[in-house]
Amino acid sequence: MDHQGGSLKHVKRRSLKSYTQKGATFFVLLTVVLTVLLMSMSLQAETQTKVFLNGEPAPVFFNDGDSFRVLGGRFAGSKARLAGFNTLESHGPVHSWGTWTTKEMYNFAKIATWHAQKGIWHCESEDLSTDTYGRILWYCKDLAIDQVRRGYAHAMVIGDLPFEKEILEAQHDAIDNRRGIWARGVPNVILTSTHSTSEGGGKDGKTYNRLVSSRTARSYKWQHNDRYGECQNVCAQYYETTDSVLEKVATQLKAVPELKSIVSGVEDLELIQNMVSHVMYDSMTISKDKDENAMVATVLDSLLTPDVMKHIRPIAGKSESCMVYVDFQRRYGPDKAKCLR
Repeated sequence: MDHQGGSLKHVKRRSLKSYTQKGATFFVLLTVVLTVLLMSMSLQAETQTKVFLNGEPAPVFFNDGDSFRVLGGRFAGSKARLAGFNTLESHGPVHSWGTWTTKEMYNFAKIATWHAQKGIWHCESEDLSTDTYGRILWYCKDLAIDQVRRGYAHAMVIGDLPFEKEILEAQHDAIDNRRGIWARGVPNVILTSTHSTSEGGGKDGKTYNRLVSSRTARSYKWQHNDRYGECQNVCAQYYETTDSVLEKVATQLKAVPELKSIVSGVEDLELIQNMVSHVMYDSMTISKDKDENAMVATVLDSLLTPDVMKHIRPIAGKSESCMVYVDFQRRYGPDKAKCLR
């Protein structure tokens, strides 16, 4: 499959040669059920996993498939968030796309946790920087590739955090072979977090939901000023594009003198994804610099003529991926939202 060209309408689906579609679905569901049963048996007590942190072995506890708490050694007591990939939310059945139900996808969050717990992994962090939750950002290449290749997680790039193309290649392989989360559909974008204006927004009153491209792994913010109700199902709208037309716009962008230092080294596929995110979600992530992104957006607006806009087509009534919204304070404990129980 060519992942650099074609239409954004769909990542090409390869039929499974060894069995029919119904047989494939049954096999996936049987695997999920058996794995979750085994996992529930192994999670009776807090499971310790050996992880090498900057070369030093340490016992850790994986609370989900992409984060852990360090139990011993030099980093004892610290919490970790892993770069380069993302597993589905483990606080309840909230994700859905294709023909998956939220409960079915919730099983994959549990499987990813169990799989992380039963391995031995190697993680690196150059500066021990932390995220907004105070967790040290670690890059565990072997875990990232393994989780993504099995279809237990998806590749994700945020800003300048460590990322290698091998992770995205593992995702392409999982998609081609319909493993795990990709067995019943491949959305253009995955909705990974939702926020409501009731939580408080920025100076302009807006907040954002985070989206991740299944083609490039690049994440971006879907800016909005919506107030969601508890357990409301929030969906990213489905769209179709004509890449051949948008590639010409990408060429025009690269020819603008004041933008050369910003976009000259960016692949056309990445530029196309940013065009779509700009139109659909009011988001631009070409640069780490907000002013540079604003420059690109201004020029892009002049290039997105009515004729070009016909080739970025939102399809009414059809969704890419969805996520059930619950305020963070209502996700855990005895009083957590009913839809998470």
